[in-house]
Amino acid sequence: MKREHIILPADPADSEDRAVSIEGMERGQRARFIRKTRNDLGLSQVEFASRFRVPVGTLRDWEQARAMAPDFAVAYVRVIGRHPDMVAQAVA
Repeated sequence: MKREHIILPADPADSEDRAVSIEGMERGQRARFIRKTRNDLGLSQVEFASRFRVPVGTLRDWEQARAMAPDFAVAYVRVIGRHPDMVAQAVA
């Protein structure tokens, strides 16, 4: 069984706090980046998913950090953030 290194231990005084692993921290940062990009464009999850051809369930999983967005997806969202109209036209 793989043991994950804890980089942010849980606060023992907070019953709802949990320890965070390196992988968990990375997943959370990617989720935040994707959500911020979508919000900066003023799009709902459904609108973003439809416009840029991303399955809405996958987008939700990434944004809620239930799954870690792969490197290619982060790169795709970065391009979307910089050139949304060009990407939308390219995938239309």
